[in-house]
Amino acid sequence: MDLHHLRQERQKWLTWKNILPLQEAIASLPQLDVLKIGLGDIVEIDFVDITAEQEREILDAAKLMKPWRKGPFRISETVIDSEWQSFIKYNLLEPHFDLNDKIVGDIGCNNAYYLFRMQEQHPKKLVGFDPSAVTYSQFQFIDHFMQSDIVYELLGIEHVEFYEHRFDLLFCLGVLYHRSDPIAMLKSLYRGLNKGGELILDTFMIDGEEEICLTPKDRYSKIPNIYFVPTINALKNWCMRAGFVSVEILAMKKTELNEQRKTEWIDSQSLNDFLDPNDNSLTIEGYPAPKRVYIKAIKKSF
Repeated sequence: MDLHHLRQERQKWLTWKNILPLQEAIASLPQLDVLKIGLGDIVEIDFVDITAEQEREILDAAKLMKPWRKGPFRISETVIDSEWQSFIKYNLLEPHFDLNDKIVGDIGCNNAYYLFRMQEQHPKKLVGFDPSAVTYSQFQFIDHFMQSDIVYELLGIEHVEFYEHRFDLLFCLGVLYHRSDPIAMLKSLYRGLNKGGELILDTFMIDGEEEICLTPKDRYSKIPNIYFVPTINALKNWCMRAGFVSVEILAMKKTELNEQRKTEWIDSQSLNDFLDPNDNSLTIEGYPAPKRVYIKAIKKSF
């Protein structure tokens, strides 16, 4: 696969009529001296000195890039209250990985909130994959001030196994249920890992001991491209069929309304609109409400 040609083609996405204004806003952002960067629950950047006009420019650019799904971020006085309180997931997973001196990839990285957080663990390299010109523009907006070494690729999960190098650790959070062939996806991730490499993945799940999965008829939680929602045992079987030698369950967690909610930074519906108004244990379609399982799968080391 010619990734160089693919990259060139996808750079053209940045000239689309809905994306070009975002790129122009990024090019016009002020050049400011950074006083302090915080990589806690809120990714924060403060400046040595900033004028009221520059504050306005930053706020206007951030608003132009809505919807902000992952975050939160604070750039001086501009607080981006994203739909997802992404620190809840990150803090749940952080005790289960060590990134020091490792080559790390995040598949479906959105605006790279998790990758920004990961810098604290001093990985050798951080690479994000997401074929979205909007979230790439959001990343560029943050990184204009952050000046990180993160590599953001406008590529998808299907390109990971053809990448120029393999990874010691891959994150794939909230992607598997969007794929119509989950085992093929897991095989692709497996091939993208170094020997002994680790995959940290989360996906929707349903309760039960049987090795089965829910296949929504049309939509799940108002989302059209949800194909399979497995039990944990079915998910383990998928991983084993893909070649992984062990699967560790890190956590199971129902998605709560404090983690995913409507804010002024998305201008659209969120979790509360996706649930049955009379019974929040069910989706609007009558399926079990979203619950996630978090796993670590290991590639054989020989």
